[in-house]
Amino acid sequence: MTPQLQTIARQFQPQSEITDICAWGSGNINHTFRVCCTDEYCDRFILQRLNTQVFPNPGGIMQNLQVLCRHLQGKLQSEPMSQHWAHWQVPEVLCVADGGNHHIDATGDCWRAIAFIDGHTVDVIKTAQQAREVGRGLGTFHQLLSDLDPTQLVDTLPGFHITPEYLALYDAIAAQTEIAPRPEIDYCQRMVAARRQSLAGILETAKAEGKLPLRVMHGDPKVNNIMLDTQTGQAIALIDLDTVKPGLIHYDIGDCLRSACNPLGEETPNWQAVQFDLERCQSLLAGYLAAAQNFLLVNEYDFLYPAICLLPWELGLRFFTDYLAGNVYFAVQDPQQNLRRALVQFKLLESIEAQATEIQACIAASH
Repeated sequence: MTPQLQTIARQFQPQSEITDICAWGSGNINHTFRVCCTDEYCDRFILQRLNTQVFPNPGGIMQNLQVLCRHLQGKLQSEPMSQHWAHWQVPEVLCVADGGNHHIDATGDCWRAIAFIDGHTVDVIKTAQQAREVGRGLGTFHQLLSDLDPTQLVDTLPGFHITPEYLALYDAIAAQTEIAPRPEIDYCQRMVAARRQSLAGILETAKAEGKLPLRVMHGDPKVNNIMLDTQTGQAIALIDLDTVKPGLIHYDIGDCLRSACNPLGEETPNWQAVQFDLERCQSLLAGYLAAAQNFLLVNEYDFLYPAICLLPWELGLRFFTDYLAGNVYFAVQDPQQNLRRALVQFKLLESIEAQATEIQACIAASH
């Protein structure tokens, strides 16, 4: 608990004594701390230094967060007994003395504070019940925000989850990069080439043709961004809301399943053994669609399976592109890490495609 951190924490709780500050979580973008203080109503909160290289518009992020929180709080107050969100919690933004939603310190760093939500997250799903709750959590989040006009939000990450733009970047980098032939590189190149026509634009084209509506999307709903109640295991909140923006919720659904249904994880060196777990998929989809069926349109069901295929392809494409570019975006511990990450995602896609009939049956059975 350094004097500098104490000074910054007091900006958000000027009337309280700061009793403890410790590093918190496993995120690798923002620097995150849990602060304990003597405030009667908010004795713990999360203090974060925003990474303005990744998020160059912190004001827009905080504006989005406040719009989001106001809408969620209003929804929960107007319909408090809904079976889907009876225990849902909203990560309330703490303001500084002048009413602002963030603090700029003497060095120019941007800090924000959010009320602490008491729960836990998991990095790897271990049971069908956990998978169902992760799905229910994402479905609840989407349902609560289904009547929020997405144009009220700032697009703080233009191009994020716009797959054709990632493909264009890949083409540009591949064209100017001399690539030594290797079986792993050849595999990645073939996975990109064979699916670029069928996958890359499938969601964006559907949006342009009016088949998929613009909604509020989370942007990064991996398993450990869904908070579970420590006692009951119920999903109670989505966290890490910096990537919330107007977009297609299908990117969220595909990304969540991609994260949840790979038991070996994204960093496994044993990429050839990667499999998409059908049982976890079934449980997660059942939880998601039970919460989301009240707002999903008929057309949106039609694009669930394509989204499940697209997201591992998109992430594999991004990892492979970054590997070819010299690892300039994703942090790596060695020069081959992004190539291994790409291999994992492409192998996951192959497993999804091999189980297409069964996955589509899961979708049909859940609505």
